[in-house]
Amino acid sequence: MAGNEGEKMKILCSPLYEKQLKEILNEIAEYDFNSAKSFKLYLDTIAINIPTKASKYKQSQYSANEKVKDIIYENYIIPSIIDLENHEYILLSIIKKN
Repeated sequence: MAGNEGEKMKILCSPLYEKQLKEILNEIAEYDFNSAKSFKLYLDTIAINIPTKASKYKQSQYSANEKVKDIIYENYIIPSIIDLENHEYILLSIIKKN
């Protein structure tokens, strides 16, 4: 049943997000490996907390779909979509702010 409050939400990453994140982490690691580890750890923490924080995120500037929200961390924007029917939050990409 869609919207079953007892069902735990899954947090997934799109292939694009994973590719972009890997590139960002490699770039950061060139200068400071520990900073890259900290950056990844903090992003993981953000992802884990999406279900409890989703209402604080604004609609994405990259999509007209109101289910796509922007998570902002440091100089990056992470568009994500909330799929309540499938009990999923999907991290779509990670974009460096201009």
